[in-house]
Parts: sequence; C-alpha cells; structure tokens
Amino acid sequence: MKQMEGTTTEPTRRGAGLAGRLLVAQALVLLASALTAWTIAATVGPHVFHEHLAMVPVGTTPAQILHTEEAYQSANAITLSLAFLAAMAAALAVSVYQSRRIGRSVANFAAAASDVAGGHYDVRVSGPGLGTEFDALAAGFNQMAGRLGSVEQTRRRLLADLGHEMRTPVAMLAAYLEALEDGVATLDAGTAELLRAQTKRLERLSDDITSVSRAEEGQVGLHPRPLRPESVATAAADAASEAYQTKGVHLVTNIATGLPELPLDPERMGQVLGNLLDNALRHTPTGGTVTISATLSPGTRDVKLSVTDTGEGIPAAHLPHLFERFYRVDTARDRAHGGSGIGLAIAKALVEAHDGQLSASSPGTGQGSTFRILLPHR
Repeated sequence: MKQMEGTTTEPTRRGAGLAGRLLVAQALVLLASALTAWTIAATVGPHVFHEHLAMVPVGTTPAQILHTEEAYQSANAITLSLAFLAAMAAALAVSVYQSRRIGRSVANFAAAASDVAGGHYDVRVSGPGLGTEFDALAAGFNQMAGRLGSVEQTRRRLLADLGHEMRTPVAMLAAYLEALEDGVATLDAGTAELLRAQTKRLERLSDDITSVSRAEEGQVGLHPRPLRPESVATAAADAASEAYQTKGVHLVTNIATGLPELPLDPERMGQVLGNLLDNALRHTPTGGTVTISATLSPGTRDVKLSVTDTGEGIPAAHLPHLFERFYRVDTARDRAHGGSGIGLAIAKALVEAHDGQLSASSPGTGQGSTFRILLPHR
C-alpha cells in the first residue's frame, strides 16, 4: 500500500483480548477484596478481641493473655486464608466461564462485521444468551446486514438500469451526429425532432433522479397551504384528460365534496397524482377505465386519494418493490411504454413529505391495480 508523503503509519498494536482483560479485572477485584479484608482483620480484630478478653477471666498473667491473642491471630489468619482461596477459586471459575462466553460472542460479532465490511451481507449472528443487551445487539446487527444487502441489490440494479436507460438515447444521438458529419443524413425537421426527443429523454431522466434524491433526503422544499383535496384531484384529472382521450381510456372521477382542508403543496401533490395517472394510463389498454377518487377514510377525518385502473395488474411478488428506484414489473414492457421506472419512487417520497402514506394493491395479473394515498388530518 502506498503511503501519502509527509505521513507516517503506526504499527497495529495488539493487546490482550476481552476475555483476558475480564480475567485480569476479576483477579484485581479479588486481590483488592482480600487485602481489604486482611487489613481490617489485622487492625480492628485484635483490638476488639483484646477488649472482650479483658472482660473474661481466661488468664491473668501476661503470658496467658499473649498466648490467647496469638491463638486468635493464628486462627483468624488460617480461616481468612482458606476463605479467600475458596472464594478466589469459585470466582475465577465463574469468571473464566463467563469471559470465554463473552469473548467468543464478541469474536463472532467482530468476524461477522468484517464479513459485512467485505461485502458479504448474507452473514447473520445468533443471540449468545448473555442477556437482553447482547440479544438486542445481535438482532440489530442482523437487521443492519439485511438492510445493507437490500441497499446493495438496489444500487446494482439502479446502476444497471441507469446505464440501460442512458444507452439508447446516447447511442441514437451519437449515430445521427456521425451520420450528419459523414453527410449520410441531413439535418431536416424530422432529424431535428428525433434528436430533440432523445435529448429531452436524457433531461427527463436527470430531472427524475434529482427529484427523487431530494425528496428522499427531505430537501423537497414544500410550500403547503390549506387546500381541499378535491380541488387537487380535480385539477390532476383535468390535466390528464387529453392524454386519456387520445389513447381511448376512460377517466372517471369519484370525488367527494366537503372534504376537510389539509396543508398541501398543490404543485407537489399534483405531481404525485399526475405520476399515478400517467402510470395507470401506460398500463391500461384502449377501452379500459381509470378512476380517480377522493374520499374520507372510514371513521376518521383523514383523506384517502386513490387511482384505480382495469389494466394489466401487478403480481403479488412485485408489490413490495414497486416504489423502489428503477424497479419494473416487466422491464421490456415498461421501457416500451416509456417509463423511467422512477415515477413511483418520486410519488412515494412526496407523499411522505406531506406526512402521508402511499400504498399499492392488485388482485393479480390482468385484474387491474389500485394506488392509495392516505393524508392525515391535522
């Protein structure tokens, strides 16, 4: 490994392991306890014994008193020593057992953390049975590893899909520019429109990525004001009506009146409903129906907005992943429909910025789908 100029590296210091440190700590505690007990017994014990001895006529001569005190000191020393040795043996046995268990558990955690750092996110650790704290640590570690694995999968898919999304317009732009340079093609109105369309596709992809990143990081910059949700839903339906007429899909509105005012950013919430209506239109065949609804959630003052279609439907296995960046139920089909695979991620982030929830449901393939927005009344 190359070292940067002007810097030095210190050798890695390896000290005693956790188990060894625990044993040393226990031994020091035992030693301190023994010294304390011995000091108290040696200083306080003889004085108290001598006072009691003076009250009892066990001997009157100095020799007899001295012999009795020596007998007490000898017995005291022997019993204290035996008690200390027995306590030390028991304490060390328990300490060795616990230290080894804790040491093995910490070593397992360290090895698992090293595996995760190396990119092996499928590693898991089991609870060592050393108390709720260690069990909570194991559960938290496993949850972290699972989330990192999910993030890594999403990152890889995002990079792959992003490369695929950019490849087509970039290749077309490069091909037409080369053709123009070689004189094979001329810059007529049709060629200019095609180049402009591919440029807009790249621009839209860039804007979508920027929007979802800002939304997920809480940098949306909402400008909410008290609004009735039915006005936002009606405006979204009106804006999408021309595209629906062009494709021949029926757009039905089921918007209740008298809904409570909510703090909404009309532009951002209109963007959410626009994304949902656009998504429904792409996946609903000609002659199908899309219904946009705005109603009260049963038993509450919360407002529920929903977009329901009679289109292709969504298999149950894909429902949990719909709002991930660049996720597609059918990659080829969605690219053919012109979706960037990021609109639903933007919609979810914007709804959550309003403290709401966005969910999706579908009976299955060919049976349509429903996207629901739940906005809390505050």
